[in-house]
Amino acid sequence: MAMAQPTPAPAAPVTLVAGEVKKVDKEAGKMTIKHGALANLDMPPMTMVFRVKDPAMLEKVKAGDKINFAAERANGAITVIQLDIAK
Repeated sequence: MAMAQPTPAPAAPVTLVAGEVKKVDKEAGKMTIKHGALANLDMPPMTMVFRVKDPAMLEKVKAGDKINFAAERANGAITVIQLDIAK
């Protein structure tokens, strides 16, 4: 008799934070974002450089774009994991 596998818990919802792209560095795979508080990282509003999970994200934005994004610590670096252009 096969035992039922437990259903994995759903991932916690990602909270998006408003920001403004200040610089895009495609060669380095990074972007500079002026952002609001990142509660999940216990970080106050500031301007800082982020790595991106997917280099294609860097193709979607340019300096001056308003965005909503989520970031988390990945491999020792704070990394943008989700990015949407603000409407």
